Amino acid sequence: MTLPVEILLGLYLGLLTGIVPAFVAGSLGFLVRYFTGVTLPGFGVVVLALSIASVQGGLLGLVEPDIAQSPRLLVAVLVVLMLALYAHNQGDKLGAELPRRLSLTSIRQRTLSADVVELVGTMGQVTVRPTGEIRDMEGYPPLPPVLRGTLKNGSWKLPADIPLSELELRLEERLRTDHDLADIDVTIDEQARATITAAPPSGGLSRRVPEGQRAVTIATLVPTGVARGDEVLVRTGERTITGTVLSAGTEIDAEQADTATTKPPTEDGTTALPDGEPESDPEPTERSTASTAGGVGRVTIAVARRAVTSLLEAESPRLVVRSRGTSQEFEAFALIRRSGYVIRRLTVGSTDAVDDPASETDVTMLAVRRQGSETGGRRHGWVFGPGIERALESGDEVFIAGPEAAIDEFVAVIGR
Repeated sequence: MTLPVEILLGLYLGLLTGIVPAFVAGSLGFLVRYFTGVTLPGFGVVVLALSIASVQGGLLGLVEPDIAQSPRLLVAVLVVLMLALYAHNQGDKLGAELPRRLSLTSIRQRTLSADVVELVGTMGQVTVRPTGEIRDMEGYPPLPPVLRGTLKNGSWKLPADIPLSELELRLEERLRTDHDLADIDVTIDEQARATITAAPPSGGLSRRVPEGQRAVTIATLVPTGVARGDEVLVRTGERTITGTVLSAGTEIDAEQADTATTKPPTEDGTTALPDGEPESDPEPTERSTASTAGGVGRVTIAVARRAVTSLLEAESPRLVVRSRGTSQEFEAFALIRRSGYVIRRLTVGSTDAVDDPASETDVTMLAVRRQGSETGGRRHGWVFGPGIERALESGDEVFIAGPEAAIDEFVAVIGR
């Protein structure tokens, strides 16, 4: 046969014979690199590939004795070696890049797509909007139309540097608090689209009335910003009654709710303007339980049983909000800030520098949540200092405090 034909036959025989040696070389390269971190020597790959190919080639030589005397044998050997070395290189690369500590927790901790993250200063945030219809929770009555429309047209801003399971938990807590939902289940995808299944409030007022007290509704002038949980004084002539606000609503709140429900929503959840252009940040269609707009309205207050009669007989009660003082948590953060320290939460990515004492000289770990201690997307497993004894591992979440420069350096070294 002519030389070109011999070369083509050699390529054919090399591809046919080199499949098994390439598969074995790639598998061994991956296993050795993944479990030991050592690259399998190329000479060993060549010897192994030639050994396997010689078995197949010997069987083929029994059928065609002229193969050993033709140029096609040399071409076939070169093809087998190239396939084996290429497969070994790819297997070694895969063994080096594949995470060695792969757990169900790390798989469950999905993150948001970078396209939906908004940078606000040095922090990222994301606007979560519902997708599809708001579903009814099985075993509960259907949602009222107003509440269903409020949830469907709503949008919520949340931090973007936490896993999706944590985002789902925070949104559930916010919606449960804002709308007194009996139960709720939220699923958020990588594009910050939320699938919401909710149950309407059931017995919300009775659950909020403390034992031994009664809920009384009065019509009065409501101060702007009054919210559930505020401590108030109701002055009825010569008597002053102490109580806790359970709910409050004014005429302005009702007007705003009516105006919001009459605006037709667009497909992306925003509210359409008269000229057809959507608003960039629509106002919520229902004021949450955070505060009221103020004005003439009605307030439901939890008061002692003996004060119910006096409160109901009052003709023009006056509502005064009591001061709770300064929040101790905010005071603590203010003191830390004035001292030149900052507190930051991060997820550990690399632990190479954690064992170095110099890297933690000015950084204090306040709390740690281990990677395997989170179950079902619920927050468990926080260990607070000084009980942090075990070294940090990849995937752990940690709160740290220290000077801002030291914190930035620490985050750059081990942060994910």
